[in-house]
Amino acid sequence: MIGIYLIIVFIVALFINIPVAISLGLATTVVMAISQSLPFDFIIQSFFSAGNSFPLLAVPFFILTGDVMMEGGISKRLVSFANAFMSNITGGLGIITVFTCMIFASISGSGPATVAAIGSIMIPAMIEQKYNRSFSCALTATAGSIGPVIPPSISFVIYGVIANVSITELFMAGIIPGLLMGLALIIFTYFVSKKYKYGEKTGIKVSTKDKLKALNEAKGALMVPVIILGGIYGGVFTPTEAAIIAADYGLIMGLFVYKEITFKDLPRIFAKTSLTSGMVLILVGSATAFGRLLTIEQIPTMLANMILSISTNTVVILLLINLFLFFVGMLIETLAAIIILAPLLLSVVEPLGVSPLHFGIIMVVNLVIGMCTPPVGVNLFVASSIGKIKIEQMFKWLIPLISVLIIVLLIITFVPQLSTFLPNLLK
Repeated sequence: MIGIYLIIVFIVALFINIPVAISLGLATTVVMAISQSLPFDFIIQSFFSAGNSFPLLAVPFFILTGDVMMEGGISKRLVSFANAFMSNITGGLGIITVFTCMIFASISGSGPATVAAIGSIMIPAMIEQKYNRSFSCALTATAGSIGPVIPPSISFVIYGVIANVSITELFMAGIIPGLLMGLALIIFTYFVSKKYKYGEKTGIKVSTKDKLKALNEAKGALMVPVIILGGIYGGVFTPTEAAIIAADYGLIMGLFVYKEITFKDLPRIFAKTSLTSGMVLILVGSATAFGRLLTIEQIPTMLANMILSISTNTVVILLLINLFLFFVGMLIETLAAIIILAPLLLSVVEPLGVSPLHFGIIMVVNLVIGMCTPPVGVNLFVASSIGKIKIEQMFKWLIPLISVLIIVLLIITFVPQLSTFLPNLLK
C-alpha cells in the first residue's frame, strides 16, 4: 500500500507543476513520514550512494564538452563541411541538418544542445531557402533526438549506472540504431523536398578546393568523436576519462585554435555546466531514493506479475512496454524516466530473455522520441523559439516525422542484432 501512496503523491506533485527532481524527493519524504517504516537517514544514504559513482562523473564532463563545443565555433564548421558536400542535392539543407545533428550528437550527447547548436544556424537558412517554416522546425527537433542515442550519451551513462550494464557496450550498441534514425529522417526529408520542391538542385558545383577547405576547417571538430570513441573502444581510457579528455580538447580548440571563446567566457560556461550538472545529480539522488523505496515495497515484482498476467509472449510484452514508454516520454524528462523505470521494467523483460543491453537501447530510443512530443518535448521548445513559431503549428510535420522514428524503434525492438552486433564484435 505504501508503494501506491508513493506513486500517487509523485503524480499529484507533477500535475501541480513541481519539478520532477523535487517531486521525487517530496513523494519519498511524505510517504516515509506517514508510514514511519524507515528512518530519514535512508534518503541521505540514497543521495550519497547515488552520487558516489565513478561512471557518473562522465555526466558533468560530457555536459561541459557540449557547452564548450556549442560556443566554440564547432557547429558552424560542421555545417559548412556538410554544406560543401551536400548543397547540390534536392532537399540539401534539410539533409545537411540531419547529417550535422548526427555528427554533433557524437560530440555533445544531448538532444536540446544539438537542436540549439545546429538549429540556430540551419532553421533560418532553410526558411530563407523557402523551406516550410513548420517543416524546418519539426525536422530539426526530431533530428536533435538522435543526440542521446549516438555515443557518447548521457542517457546511456545513467542507464549503465542504474542497470549495472557496461557503458562502453551501451555506447557501441547505440551506433547502428542512431545511424538508422538519421538515415530514416534523411530519406523522409529527400522525398518531402522532392514533392514540395524544397531546395531543388541549384546546378552550382562546389569545387574540390572548397570541399578540401571546408574539411580542413572542420577537421578539429571531426576529430572529437574519433578521440572519444576510438579511445574507449581501443581500451585506452574509460568513458569517464574520455569525457574529461573531450572537455579538455574542446577547451583547447575553442580557446587557442578557433579562438571563438576567451578566458573571460569560461566562468559563464562553467556556471552553465554546473547548473545543468547539479540538476541532473539532484535528479539522480531523488530518483534513487524513490526507486529503492519502490523496491522495498516490491512494486517491481507486482508490476512484472501484472504485465505477465496479460501475456507471456515476448512480442506482446515489448509492444506494451514500448507503448507505455512512449506515453511516459511525453510526460517525464528522459533521465528521470530511466532512473525510475529501468529497474522496474528490467524485472519484466529479463525473464523473457531480453538482454539488459538491448533493452537499454529500446528504452533510450523510446524516451528520446518523447523529446519531440508535447507537453514536455524540450526539443520542440528549443526549435520553436529559434524558428519563431508556435509548437501547435509544427504538428503537421511533427506527426509524420515521429511516425518515421517509431518505425525505426520497432525495427530496433524486434531485431536485437542491430544493437548487439557491435558489442559482440568488440568482445
